[in-house]
Amino acid sequence: MSLTITVESPRQDGVIRLLDMSSAYAQSLYPPESNHMLDLDALESPDVTFWVARLDGDMVGCCALVEAGDGTAEIKRMFVDPLARGRRVAQMLMKAAEEKATERKLTALRLETGIYQPEAIGLYRKFGYIEIGPFGSYEPDPLSLFMEKTLPQA
Repeated sequence: MSLTITVESPRQDGVIRLLDMSSAYAQSLYPPESNHMLDLDALESPDVTFWVARLDGDMVGCCALVEAGDGTAEIKRMFVDPLARGRRVAQMLMKAAEEKATERKLTALRLETGIYQPEAIGLYRKFGYIEIGPFGSYEPDPLSLFMEKTLPQA
């Protein structure tokens, strides 16, 4: 099994399939006002780095790092195809995002996830993320969990 994580364009059929799966999953758990997805155009913004995970060449996961312009960034659109879960894909995507954030000398990484996603919450806690209040343009939402990790500074 060969797992690769590379920065790629989100505008690819395989990525669009993953994003559609991610959106459908979120829509099955939460009402529209509690889904905070970035669309394809937003993912192509210059302040976004987008990774694709491939298992033996097949696209199985993705993740975006969205720089806020204040020394922080947000992890968005983290998703792994259910058929590829349990193979460290999400952990490798998180490592790539954190390495890029550290390279760019960002002070913190933030994210918003839903309360009905215990696997995602567990992953983020394992990586050292702690709960915080809403940040950026987010409003308080009882179905959202906001998290942050302070990054080490050289």
